[in-house]
Amino acid sequence: MNERTGTTMKYGGDGAPERPHERSLAQSIRRGLACRCPKCGDGRLFRAFLKPVDHCAVCGEDYTPQRADDLPAYLVIVVVGHVLMTGYLLTDMLWRVPPFVHAAIWIPLAVIAALATIQPIKGGVIGLQWAYRMHGFAAAGEVKTADFDGPQP
Repeated sequence: MNERTGTTMKYGGDGAPERPHERSLAQSIRRGLACRCPKCGDGRLFRAFLKPVDHCAVCGEDYTPQRADDLPAYLVIVVVGHVLMTGYLLTDMLWRVPPFVHAAIWIPLAVIAALATIQPIKGGVIGLQWAYRMHGFAAAGEVKTADFDGPQP
């Protein structure tokens, strides 16, 4: 109990007091991967295939500061590339087929997998930025939890 205010202070699982504007990283990324608003989980995150909404229709969160840039594309290349290359190598060891058959199978699969994963991955990146209060996602008077520019004097 706080003696000055007469209120009881809540504590998180690790013994630290809960902050009023705590943002769960895992929950924000999960909601972003589902293409939902990282803040409320109800509003749509995208107005077009890769165009995020300016504001959430449910909670009003502003998404104009997001800067996903090229990270989603790099993550798609890494994920899809590793999965498809593993599949290609395993099938090539089991069945000897001509290269044009592999091209006919794996090129369409790569395109479909890339198109299927780019939007959820971009949503996850936006959720990550929102949870860490990056690029202007911190509310007025709110302190950023992650400082990637180094310590401030």
